[in-house]
Amino acid sequence: MNNYLGIDGFRFGWVAAWIGERGDHGFDYSPGLTRLLALPHVRAMIDMPIGLNPAGYRLCDLRARELIGPAVFLGARRDLWTFTDMAEANRYYWAQEGKGRGVSAQLWNIRDKIREVDEIMTPARQATTGEAHPELVFWNLAGRVRLAKKASALGREQRVALLAQRGFTRLPKWLAQRHGTGIGRDDLIDACACAIAARDSTQRVGGEETDPRGLRMEINY
Repeated sequence: MNNYLGIDGFRFGWVAAWIGERGDHGFDYSPGLTRLLALPHVRAMIDMPIGLNPAGYRLCDLRARELIGPAVFLGARRDLWTFTDMAEANRYYWAQEGKGRGVSAQLWNIRDKIREVDEIMTPARQATTGEAHPELVFWNLAGRVRLAKKASALGREQRVALLAQRGFTRLPKWLAQRHGTGIGRDDLIDACACAIAARDSTQRVGGEETDPRGLRMEINY
């Protein structure tokens, strides 16, 4: 059976949701990304930047932000993880690129996960493993309108309902089962959204740029 895999990071590692062509679905989690990507799948989508330049903002991020707003973090760059702290990183980027062209706390906090994805990604692997942004997926599923904030009760209900319509009917049960794992509600919901993108997406923002390693910078939805 052909499975489609969606992966998102959480505090202690990674959470993956998968869905098959016949509607079977499940989730798993692991401290490392490699084991989850070894799960049988036809296509995978990860909520993490793929393709990094040494400087500047990625065009795909800028375009995605035009559509869904600040849920898209700007400033993912190669070697971000080499700085001692965020202040050092921002001093460097501001000096090189101008004031205000630094990184946010949200992006800084996922720098090690960006590195983990970067270390395993190759242009060949990108043929079946791509980047997705859950909020862009939900925007598309909702008819290209922005939903309520995902941290709100209404926003969560909207996202869970959209995923149920597309096969993730067990998600409410999973959200109760995740307690004690460290997986946040939004992490599991976002992994499911990435799985839907892996199965259904035919659209993307970006794709014209490649990084120095030949990785395309694009966000699928």
